[in-house]
Parts: sequence; C-alpha cells; structure tokens
Amino acid sequence: MQQTFTIKLLPAEAASPNTVQQYAASHLGIKADTITGYQIRKRSIDARSRQPWILLTITAFVNEPFHPTPPATIPLHNVSASPNKVVIIGAGPAGLFAAVKLIELGIQPIILERGKDVRARRRDLAQMNKEGIVNPESNYCFGEGGAGTYSDGKLYTRSNKRGDVNRILQLLVQFGAEEKILYEAHPHVGTNKLPQIITAIREAIIDCGGIFLFEQKVTGLQISNNIIKGVTTAKGDSFHGDAVILATGHSARDIFELLHDNNILIEAKPFALGVRVEHPQQLIDQLQYHCPARGEFLPPASYSLVQQVEKRGVFSFCMCPGGIIAPAATSEGELVVNGWSPSKRNNPYANSGMVVSVELSDMGAFNKYGPLAAMKFQQSVEQKAWNAGGGKLVAPAQRMVDFTEGKVSSSLPDCSYLPGIHSTSIKDVLPGFVHQSLKQAFKEFGKKMPGRHGQRGYFTNEAILVATESRTSSPVRIPRDGGTLQHPQISNLYPCAEGAGYAGGIVSAAMDGERVAAAIHAVLNPS
Repeated sequence: MQQTFTIKLLPAEAASPNTVQQYAASHLGIKADTITGYQIRKRSIDARSRQPWILLTITAFVNEPFHPTPPATIPLHNVSASPNKVVIIGAGPAGLFAAVKLIELGIQPIILERGKDVRARRRDLAQMNKEGIVNPESNYCFGEGGAGTYSDGKLYTRSNKRGDVNRILQLLVQFGAEEKILYEAHPHVGTNKLPQIITAIREAIIDCGGIFLFEQKVTGLQISNNIIKGVTTAKGDSFHGDAVILATGHSARDIFELLHDNNILIEAKPFALGVRVEHPQQLIDQLQYHCPARGEFLPPASYSLVQQVEKRGVFSFCMCPGGIIAPAATSEGELVVNGWSPSKRNNPYANSGMVVSVELSDMGAFNKYGPLAAMKFQQSVEQKAWNAGGGKLVAPAQRMVDFTEGKVSSSLPDCSYLPGIHSTSIKDVLPGFVHQSLKQAFKEFGKKMPGRHGQRGYFTNEAILVATESRTSSPVRIPRDGGTLQHPQISNLYPCAEGAGYAGGIVSAAMDGERVAAAIHAVLNPS
C-alpha cells in the first residue's frame, strides 16, 4: 500500500532518512519496519516562526516492495530526413526547448547562435571579470544557453499558463540535473552545473539530426509577400525553413533595430530598472531564520520584497543567496549587473536586484524613437553608469543608508563584483523617479526585515548598492497572434519568450519555446 501525506520536521530531522521514516510511521500509526521506503514529492521551508521547519510531502510504501517512480523521459527520434525544417534564432532556454519539442514532433530544427559554446564562452566571461573587456557576441547574455547559463539557474516560476512546469523540470533531469529539482519548492541548478546540462541538450539535438551552429549572428531576414522564408547571417550564409522562431533574448538590441528598420511591427514595452543590492549572507540568514547563525541543515536564506511607492512598484528581482554580482553588459560603454549563485550557494554574500517599474509614460524625450523608446531609455542609463564607474566595467556603488541620505560613501565594504566598484552618487546615474522610489522603499524594507535585540536589519550601511540592474525584461514586445503565435504582419515568424516580451526566466522561456514549437507543428500538420 502507498500513502502520500505531509509531515513537519526540524531541519536536522528532515536530513535523516531514518528519522523521516519514524515520523512517517507515527503519522500513519504503524510500526516503522512496515515502511519499506519513501519518495519525496515536495520539500519546502516554513521560516515564519522563530523555529524554521521543513515540510515534507512523501509517498510511503507500506508492506510492499519499495519501487519509487522514476523521472519521466521524453523519447527523441532522428529527424535528419524530416521534410519540415524550422530555423531557430538563439540558443537560450526558449530556443533549446523549442528544438527538443520540434524533434519530438518530427521536425528538424536549425539553431543559429550568435555566441560561442559554453566552454569557449568561459574565456570571454573571464576577460570581462578580470580585464573589463566586453565581447559583444560572447558574454553573460549571448552564447549557448543564453543569459541563464551563467546567471544562476533558478528554476522557480509562478507561470503555469504557458505550459507544463513539471515537464520542463523532467527534461532537465533527463539531461543531467539532480532529481531534487522535481520536488524542491524553489528548485535551483547552479551556474557551475548548468553548462553541463546545456551541453547535453545540444548533443542530444545533434544526435537526433538537428543542426546547431555557433557564431552565426543573424543580420538579415528573407521576406517575400509578408512571408518569412529564411535568414542571412553576418558570415553571408543563408538558412531556410518552413518557419522561423525568434528566441534572441532581452538584450539583442540589434534584432529589435533590424525589425524596426524593415518596418516590421514591434512595440515599446514597460520594464524595470534599479540596482543590485548585496548584504552579508550571514545577516540575511539571521533576519530570515530569526537566529544568530544558520544551522548546517538549512540552506542560505533568501528574501522577496515588494513595496508600492506613490503608485509605483518597487520589488526584488533574481535574489541570489550565497551569490556573486556579475557584469552583464553586451557592449562597450554600457554598465549592467546581474547576479548568480553556484549550486551550493556558499559564497559569503547575498545579492538581489532591487528595481522600480518604468512605464511608457516615463519615456519623455525618448518617445522620438517610437517603438524603440524604452530600449533607448534603458541604454542611456547604462551609459551613465559606465561613465560614473570610470570605464572597464567598474561599477558605481554606494552604501545603502548613504544612498538614502544623499551621501557619497567614504568607504565601501567588500563586494563580490570582480571588475571592481567605485564610490559615487548613484542618484546621478538613475532617473529621478527611480532614485526617489528606491530611497523610500529601502526604508520600508528595513521595517519588513528589522534587526532584533540590537542587531542590524535589512536597512544598513553594511549593504552595498551596485548600479545598474537594467535587464530585468525586454523593453520591446514583438507582437504575435494569440491563436497561431505568429507575428500578425509576417507569416511563419514566431516571436518567442523573453526577448519578444512573453516570458521571463529559464522555465518560463522553455515553456514558451515548447508552446511555439507545438503551434508550428499544428500549422505544418493540420489535423
């Protein structure tokens, strides 16, 4: 007999299989030796009280052999002889999972990636961190796996409408991720492990007859009678297909400009802008777990904060416990930061984007750029940050309390951002409404995460602000029909995921890639 239920355990208890089995038996009112094994279905942390608890949902096997359900696998077949081909621009999660879905449906994908493979990409990232040099085609945003590969590997999403979250997680396990991502409430792979998984996906695509090409930057669209037939690249190569998936990510500004220059409909889109905040991880642990020090059986603590300031949203974004702040610029002369964590989340810092909603009504003089207004607005702030830092990806920085009081910090704490930081007034970098919103929000966040018994809280000068966090989402939307998912003006062109303004994060982008692939299959193979 199998029974599924939830039990509440102390962290140390949840880490002991024997103890879990004892509690399971007590819950069922049976002897422990009648349970032959158990399988975890869900694991989460309840840290609302002074004592953190682990909530485990398990399936216990009682008086029958223990046969845990293995992760589902998706069969993939060779499509090299398929009569249908689809060109995919971009090898981020949307492009990769679109390719896998197309293979499952019997269609050959042709993936064109402007950047390099994950191994070669590491050298360009090292050059950014050590020398402050940006390769515009190979960086934290461009290259195999997209922005997510070296920017944390968080797998949590609230989006269930775009597809099957569990299917995406199962595919990741199929390609090498640990099975625990299937039951953790906030699953996370880690930047150190995600590259191997991305490589396994690429190898599977190639083994199944898909075509995968690096350093093929798309520079032209082959369109006739408002039907896209294929694309051309900077190398002069042409690629043709029955459809083209545009999965280029939120930072491919040249693609937005290419569409605009070809009079293809795009729209300016609201986004968010701010800074990345870094605290000592020990401080966040104390505040979230209500204890002087985090125990060995608890993970580094995270947080999620949101505040309305004069009808404008201020919120945390991409919180990275035990993480590192990284340079995410895609061009010289622009300063962008992001955050990531290794799988163990064992660095001494906790960082998070803290951003303010930017509306189209905020564009002002940038409205002259039409649908590129928000992109140009975003770019101008990044250029100010570059100049304020002094170049070479050195970032403008300021202590949190100093920021709210208008003081340039006389000294700065240690920071994980490797290219270096420069003490300056971040007020001079950010738009006035962003500065004012952050200034008030930080004080409110201090009330939500206060220090106790004389200890410092969230609002402290031990926290450092690093500018700018500006690539939270695409500042451009590429419209698509709600039914066919094709562009309303150009047939067979399928805008997809984050770069088109429809998804954010690894799992959401992957689901949107699969959804687009299924839509293409429905057009090519009508029932």
